[in-house]
Formats: sequence, structure tokens, C-alpha cells
Amino acid sequence: MTEASSHTNRLSRETSPYLLQHQHNPVDWWPWGPDALAEAKRANKPILLSVGYAACHWCHVMAHESFEDEATAKVMNELFVNIKVDREERPDIDQIYMNALHLLGEQGGWPLTMFLTSDGEPFWGGTYFPKQAQYGRPGFTDLLRTVSRLYRDEPDKIIHNRDALLAKLAERSRGNTAAQLGIGELNNAATSIARATDLVNGGLRGAPKFPQCAMLEFLWRGGARSGDERFFITTNLTLTHISQGGIYDHLGGGYARYSVDERWLVPHFEKMLYDNAQLLDLLALEHARAPNKLYEQRAQETVGWLMREMTTAEGAFASSLDADSEGEEGKFYVWSLAEIQDVLGSKDAADFAARYDITNEGNFEGHNIPNRLRTIDLGDDDDTHMRTLREKLLAHRASRVRPGLDDKVLADWNGLMISALAHAAIAFAQPAWRDLARRAFAFMATSMTRNGRLGHSWRAGQLLIPGLASDYAAMIRAALALHETTGEASFLRQAIAWQDLLDRHYADAEHGGYYLTADDAEGLIVRPHSSVDDAIPNHNGLIAQNLVRLAVLDGDDRWRVKTDALFAALLPRAVENIFGHLSLLNALDLHLTGAEVVVVGEGADALVTSARRLPHATTIVLHAPRADLLPQDHPARAKANSIKGAAAFVCRQQSCSLPVTTTHELMHLVMQRA
Repeated sequence: MTEASSHTNRLSRETSPYLLQHQHNPVDWWPWGPDALAEAKRANKPILLSVGYAACHWCHVMAHESFEDEATAKVMNELFVNIKVDREERPDIDQIYMNALHLLGEQGGWPLTMFLTSDGEPFWGGTYFPKQAQYGRPGFTDLLRTVSRLYRDEPDKIIHNRDALLAKLAERSRGNTAAQLGIGELNNAATSIARATDLVNGGLRGAPKFPQCAMLEFLWRGGARSGDERFFITTNLTLTHISQGGIYDHLGGGYARYSVDERWLVPHFEKMLYDNAQLLDLLALEHARAPNKLYEQRAQETVGWLMREMTTAEGAFASSLDADSEGEEGKFYVWSLAEIQDVLGSKDAADFAARYDITNEGNFEGHNIPNRLRTIDLGDDDDTHMRTLREKLLAHRASRVRPGLDDKVLADWNGLMISALAHAAIAFAQPAWRDLARRAFAFMATSMTRNGRLGHSWRAGQLLIPGLASDYAAMIRAALALHETTGEASFLRQAIAWQDLLDRHYADAEHGGYYLTADDAEGLIVRPHSSVDDAIPNHNGLIAQNLVRLAVLDGDDRWRVKTDALFAALLPRAVENIFGHLSLLNALDLHLTGAEVVVVGEGADALVTSARRLPHATTIVLHAPRADLLPQDHPARAKANSIKGAAAFVCRQQSCSLPVTTTHELMHLVMQRA
């Protein structure tokens, strides 16, 4: 229903916590949808599109300065139809208009502020605009009046910009050139990236510093593939500094989104589910290769945070915790020395301060961010005394005004966390974590599906459907992780069912790869088709890895055909932009060098357990109680038929080893390079 004449903020009907944060603004906000576009046509006004998310600090700043201001809102309402979008709820919309901003030569970021025609076509935009002109940026209301005047009086300029942007948005990488990417090229790329890392602090050089989990996995795979320990050293340097820096919450567990400095000391304080999922997965991966006490402790604390603060009543996982509380970034997490002395007493406070870099002057704008960067080794960090002090401070911190929780459930982010929990449960010998993963998976497979199809976002009983390719990619990954770590066939069946739906509704038959949106989803000005990684791995990269695993676990040759076709279509893009396609190259590494561990026979529990303890990124575990349960053309089937009892084979590129019968022999065989 179009509300043509009333000045009413319509966001109170939404379920997104981010949109609800803006429901009392004097701005005449519309949620994205046909009614908003129809109103823009009726009123002959351009659209002001504002995209953000609940944990975004600068989104809050712009909201406070402009969207909560009556005078600014009056100008917005007079000159524009104003649409507010939660980028986490609608990453398809965000991707289109963020790409448009990049095409305008802007770096991008949130809040995303785009100006559109009444048909939703972009013609100009930016990110955060201050209320008053400063730092070379125009004041927001001055900008609004200028854009409105151009739209009204100089339509040729608007049309020129619009047409140029639409043409660029519709362009596709044709991939006509065959990509020459093999093991040698992967090793060269890993060496090149390793040279670009910070040899003191880890991560890429400079600031700000993001965890870059796909990059860390790529470097780790370089070590596994080549046997060169330097790649593992580079990965561990970063993981250790992240886990000891202020970007890690040393009292409550969990990692913040990124560090604003080069030392990982000062975080941008929001905590995102997807970062913690990817980091937990990396901790499990490296611990499976080389047990690490620090990583084990950080994994336990992070899962503790996940259970305590991020698990919904239904057993799924919430999206994020805000950076701000009481209008101040990081206020919930920082300390003064005096406050710590009040809580712990002078002697214990001195012990804690010495360990966690707490001073009277502070290490961040007069406050203190607890960190262990001065003594990067774990040391006695986990002794009973220090653990007791941390618990006392955590209990005191709980009395502060908490940052906002965005409790919507996103299928793709949950999928990443479910697979991380499945892997971490094995690596750290924590079977209860797999129970957490199972419960969340059950919620996804029931409450977040309609007629078998996944939705993207769920909150308060409301499901946004259809889901995105990223939802299917991450949830198939989760199903396969649970299948490999439990052996239960139901998870494999669910993975196959979801992959079939993905192929039916998202595959790009003309160009190869997968669109982000379904063929029966709401029509947008273009259908998003990026293959580049973002804060989470691109869906095409995850799908490629899933297809490699499905080919082994299901045994149907169609998965190999789809794997080859996907690599053929997308690797030419990766050649043009290696760093943007690391998740795809991680899948290629699994395809070219991964160890398929086939365990056959009754009484194989010890062999299966050992196989599952291997680093999950480079192994695929297939357990068949009888040889005749292997696919007819499986290269290990004939050998398995000729043995009695339990045995394991290690297969690479359709060639299998002789059988081994002890866990020691299996470990030795897997560690040998092909």
C-alpha cells in the first residue's frame, strides 16, 4: 500500500534491529520495496538510499548528526524519497550500489549514501557526510539541495552518469582466456603475499588491519602444499598477535572486527559473528597441525562468548555486537587503572596491570584496552590466579550499559560458524561444541526454510526469503563439515538437496559461476554476480570447495563435471585479481592437492577418529563400513575388496595408496606430499 501524502516513518513494521534503530527518526524513511519506488515516481523525486548495519560506528554518527535532526530531516523529506537498508539483511542491494560507488572512484564503506532515479538507478553517491562542511566534505543539507537542483534542472548530467554506471554495472568478465593456474602458480602467489606481510606484527603492512582470514588460510595452505615452514610461521605470527592484541576481548572472549593501528592494539570495537567463525576455524586448523596452547585457550573463550552472548533462544547465532554504548565507541570494553584497583584491590590490580598493559595514562585516548602484546607468548596467562582476576573484572563489566545486540539470524554467517564449531570440536576435543553446531543447523534446516528452500534472514519469527547463494554455499559447507565429523548420512543428503536448489535457481548458464540472487527473487537493476571475496568468502569460492568435497563424499561424477566447469569459468577472473579471489584459490588447492582419506571396514573407529583429527582444510574423510558401499568406479574399491578388517587409503587425483591399518601409518602417509 502506497502512503503517498503522509510523512510517516515506516520502519517500525520491520524486524531488522538496524532499521528499528531508525524508526523514531523524523526522516520519512521507507524500507526497500516496490512501494518506495512507486512513491518516488508519483512524487517525481530522486531517491536517497542510506545503507548501513547495526554495529556500524559511522552509521550511528551520521544518524545522530543528521537523521535525528529535525531541520535536516525536513530537507530530506521535502526533496527526496528516503530509503533505509540493512546491508546484512539485503547484501544484494548493498553489493549493487557499493559497486556503483566504486565506479564513481570512491573507496566505499558504510554508511553508504547513494542517490538514485525513481527507477532505482544510481547516479551519484558517497559514504558518511557530516552535518556541517568539514575536511573538504560538503555539509549534508547543502549536498542534498545541490543534488536535488541538478536532478530537477540539469537532467542531462543525471542521465549521463546513470547510463555510464548502468553500463559498467552490467559488464561481465567473459573469461575467454584459459587460466594457467596450477600448483606452481599457487606457490608463487603465496610467496608474493607473504612478502607483503608485516614481519613484526603480522597481517598486511600498515593500518588499519583486518584479520583477512582467506589470506591466512591461503598462506597456511602454502605451507601444507610446499612443506615450507615459513608459510606457517607467517600465519602463526598474525594469529598470535591478533589473539594477544586488543582486537581480542581478553575478559569476555571473541574478536573485534578490525584494528585501527598496525599493532592490533586498538580495535574497531564491534564484534561480528562472521569474523569469529572464520578465526575459530583457523585456530582449529592450525591446532590440528601443531597443537598450540594459546589457540586452544582463545577457542575456548570465544566459544564461551558465543554461548553466553550470541546464542538465541532457538539455538542459532546472532549477528553482531555494537561498537558503541552510551553514544561512545568502546566505552563498554575500556578501563582506567583506578577502576581496576577498585574491583581487584591494589595488589591484584598491580598483577593484572603488569600482565595486561594497564597504566595510569592509558594506552588508548586516556583509557586502557587490556592486551598481551608486550609479552606475546602465552606464559602463565591461564593460571588460576589470573583467570580469577579476569572473571572478577568480567562480572563488574557486566554491570555497565551493554552495546546493542543485533539478534537477527543470517543463514550464511551461521553456516560459517556451524562448520567452524564442527571442526573445532574435533581439533580441541570438545564434543559439546558439535552439539551447539547441530542445534543451530537444525534451526536453519527447519525454521529458516520454506518448501526446502533456505531464507537469508530470520528475526522474531519473520523469514526473509528466498535466500542468497551465499546462504546455500555456507550452509552446504556446514552440512558437509557435520557429515565428515560425524559420519551421519542425513547431513550429506541435506548438502546434496541444497546444492541441487543452488544449481536450479542461482547458476549463471551463460557466463559460469553463480549469481548472488535467485532467479525468482525480486528484480533489481542488475543481478549481482561478483566473484570477489568480501568480509566473508565469496559464495563462488565456497561453492567450489563444496563441489570438490561432494565429488568425493557422494561419488557422483556430476560433481566433478561441475567443479571443472566452475574453475574454468572463474579462474580467468582470479588471474586478473589474485588477492580478491583467495577463497576460490583455496578451493583450487583442495582440488589439486587435497588428501582423500578413505576408511573401509568394520571396527575402524580408531582409523576414522585419526582421519578426522587431520587438518580439515586439506583432507576429505570418507568412511565406508563395507567396500561395496564405495562408488563402483572408486579407485580404492578394488583394493578394499581384497583386504579383511579395517584399513585406510589415501587418495589424490584419482590415485590411491596401498592400505594401511594403523593410525601411525595413516598419519605418515597423509603427511607425505603427492
